[in-house]
Amino acid sequence: MKLKHEAIAEALAAEIRAGLHDRGSRLAGEHELAKRFLTSRTTVRQALAVLHEADLIATAPGRGSFVMYDDRPLDDRLGWTRALAREGISLSVRVLRIERIRDDELARQLQVQDVEMIAIDRVRHIPDGVAVSLERSRVPAKAKLRDLPAGGLHHDSLQRTLRDAGLVPHHGEELVDVGFLGPVEGKLLGRRTGTAFLHTRRTTWTRSGHWVEHVESLLDPAHFRLRFRLGEGQ
Repeated sequence: MKLKHEAIAEALAAEIRAGLHDRGSRLAGEHELAKRFLTSRTTVRQALAVLHEADLIATAPGRGSFVMYDDRPLDDRLGWTRALAREGISLSVRVLRIERIRDDELARQLQVQDVEMIAIDRVRHIPDGVAVSLERSRVPAKAKLRDLPAGGLHHDSLQRTLRDAGLVPHHGEELVDVGFLGPVEGKLLGRRTGTAFLHTRRTTWTRSGHWVEHVESLLDPAHFRLRFRLGEGQ
């Protein structure tokens, strides 16, 4: 039996493919779709995320920062694996761990009560085997996410896993600086200790203010950069 958001996505996809929505036209807003399908706006957002992932709809970009890989933009909403594939970039992913942890310090930093979290650490490699990123994600150990250590990521995608758990990112913040690899990071990435990498820390929240994910990434500056868009016209 399909989940509610999957059924809505399927209905809208059928309309789009049948030509009921002109190319470039706007879909009804979340409120109108929620009324039409007798559901919540959260469920509608999940359905729209499915359509976006299937390349059936696009969203207008706003101001903010965008990760670039070899000067090609990556859409974080898809998850990097799918975003990279969409750009024709082949990177393999090695999962270092998926386990339940307790992180009091991060809980205080995020001002959340839940100190129990799921840690997902991954390294990405280019085809010749060189590691180009180390990503350490932390997500709340709630509901469906509690089973991640045993069941793994849905379709090997953290973003899809979060969405299936009802956690759809709406807003957040990202801090960027230069990080220098410590002995542990250097070993995982196959680089010398002290090598400079792009260091990003991003936290996302749902529209209603629930914490979705905190991820710290070390990115090889030979491949990754950040692009900033400024101004209301962007």
